[in-house]
Amino acid sequence: MRRLLLCLAVAAAVAGIAAPAALADGISIVSQGGMGVATRDGATHYVAVYAGPRRTVLEKVQVAKAQVSWSLPLRGAWSTSMLGVGNLTGEGLSWDGRTLVLASSSGPFASRSRFLFVDVKRIRVVRTITLDGSFSFDALSPDLSRLYLIQYRHAQNGDLSHYIVRAYDLRANRLLPGRIADRTQRSWVMKGYPLTRTTSGHGRWVYTLYSNPGGYPFVHALDTKRGVAHCIQLPWDEDRSQAPLYNLVLDVRNGGRTLAVHWKNGSPWVSIATGSWRVSAASAGFPWIWAGAGVGGAALVLLAAGALFLRRRRGEELEQHAGKELGLA
Repeated sequence: MRRLLLCLAVAAAVAGIAAPAALADGISIVSQGGMGVATRDGATHYVAVYAGPRRTVLEKVQVAKAQVSWSLPLRGAWSTSMLGVGNLTGEGLSWDGRTLVLASSSGPFASRSRFLFVDVKRIRVVRTITLDGSFSFDALSPDLSRLYLIQYRHAQNGDLSHYIVRAYDLRANRLLPGRIADRTQRSWVMKGYPLTRTTSGHGRWVYTLYSNPGGYPFVHALDTKRGVAHCIQLPWDEDRSQAPLYNLVLDVRNGGRTLAVHWKNGSPWVSIATGSWRVSAASAGFPWIWAGAGVGGAALVLLAAGALFLRRRRGEELEQHAGKELGLA
């Protein structure tokens, strides 16, 4: 049986192979195996596979054909960056689908952070970036001029609650000074857990929904072209559990003029007018029946925040596990 890593892209987190190392965007996850990073159409997944001490294999997996198209051996322990909980979403693929950014498997707890850029069309490594400090991947500008990162201020003490967004100039090869913040709300402190994300047409705007226990949930809108951000507070009773928020989805509509925040069953909740960032209720009622479903997601967040190491398995074991999950072994 040819290496069926593709099965991991399909069965992924359900099989428990994607292991959290820490939480991005203020708690991020890095993973070997699992779902990897999918192309926009979902037809292809790029999966980083453990291949031994300080060895990784990057594989291109075609879902429809159930096969691995190619494998690229890499020196070092590399992982794909993940966002959210429950149904994890792989991050790191450029808008044009040509460049993939992998992160060091040590995660944001390391005193030095490394990022590997792979040209998935030519199947070769094109550059490596090493930074002093604890960083995780956040986003890429569509023209590949900037890499956005989350910097953890006190990661060495196991504290991931203090973080800021930073920009790295890929043309000048330097970390830009200062942080990416909402200039209209200078007192705003980013705090919370990323739940889900969507991107505007052509990849310029990256919208991330955060839960914020003890406060208000919000959407972080990042303009990857200009390097500015906006934080949009969402209506919520501070005394209520935010567990149901794990069942929300973001969609860009009306040619990018509206960001819809709705439930997974399609019921609307609120709409955000991009540009003015005005929030309006979509009035569909609150589905409290989903509250229990979100509890599992909250537990996953706590687990991810406390996990320091990746669960690593040999490539052969990954194949066998995936085959069993899909009944192919």
